[in-house]
Amino acid sequence: MDLRRYLEDLEGRIDPVVEDALTQEWLAFAAGRGEAPFFSPTRPRSPAAVDWPVMLVNDAFEEESRMVYQQLRLASDVLASGGGELLNARANYGTGIIPSMFDAEMFYLDTALDTLPCTRPLADGMAGVQRILAEKRVDYQAGLAAKVFRFATLYRETVAPYPNLRRYVHMYNPDLQGPFPLVDALWGGDIYIAFYDEEELVHEAMDFFTGVYLDFTRRWQASFPPFDTAHSVEWGLLHKGGTMIRNDACTNISGEMYREFVLPYDQRVLRELGGGVHFCGRGDHYVEHVGGMEHISCLNLSQPQLNDMEVIYQHTIEKGLCIIGMPEQEIHRAMAAGLDLRGLVHCGASLAAWEKKED
Repeated sequence: MDLRRYLEDLEGRIDPVVEDALTQEWLAFAAGRGEAPFFSPTRPRSPAAVDWPVMLVNDAFEEESRMVYQQLRLASDVLASGGGELLNARANYGTGIIPSMFDAEMFYLDTALDTLPCTRPLADGMAGVQRILAEKRVDYQAGLAAKVFRFATLYRETVAPYPNLRRYVHMYNPDLQGPFPLVDALWGGDIYIAFYDEEELVHEAMDFFTGVYLDFTRRWQASFPPFDTAHSVEWGLLHKGGTMIRNDACTNISGEMYREFVLPYDQRVLRELGGGVHFCGRGDHYVEHVGGMEHISCLNLSQPQLNDMEVIYQHTIEKGLCIIGMPEQEIHRAMAAGLDLRGLVHCGASLAAWEKKED
């Protein structure tokens, strides 16, 4: 795929003065110096000079140059809309990157749905996890991992001649999920029974996949370091630390189960990398433990309407932790209720991979 006209268009539309000023706003917010009552940055609109056709998810999966185009098109959309996110790109191969390395079967949806694929649990569930733990083989050329690292090489080569793209389009971590979602994805639903029947095996699996998560992140960041030594960019949202643990699967377990089976491994990740925690769905039942971890800087949740937000705020902003990517309707609700968000809540939900985007 010939990308030159798109690269030239995007390079010319990036204004370093605007991007530097916006970056300083984000750094101030991440440091807790955001202006009350909430943080809602914007940039001047910069419409595209060329047509950027839609690139559907399944089509982008077919070759790495298409994935490069798809990601740069998202940056073009941010400039055109005047959005306040920092420009960003990622190896957008979905939640199955690490599970596919361990022979999890990929599950693709119809192309017209424009939705990222996922993986099915291993056919032999617990026995398959036991086999992985016995072999302890980690192959970064297996499954989607090979595509991720090929994309990294091509992206770097592609943007090399364009200084604005190199500096202002921030490459962030692939979707590596988190220790528990990885074990859950491979083991399947029986893991929830194993919490009672196979406690040691669950901990062994959590320990192993925490190591895989950390090692994959190190390898990726060797090619694409985070924003700086203290910050990274996720979905265009800058935060302290080097990772964002995806913990959607933790919405299925109690706070006590999270504390016993998951928290020690999430803490291990944050102790090494620092960063935040994301979840979709309801997480107010375990946010107390999340907000109490060391080296956590922020929370990202996509569905505040499913949560007791007073509990969420109690264990985040009242402890000095930021919330990034808060949907606007929750900001309006909080303001109407007279809540003090302390300048620690970013207003503007990021474009999550599963959202349908209008063109």
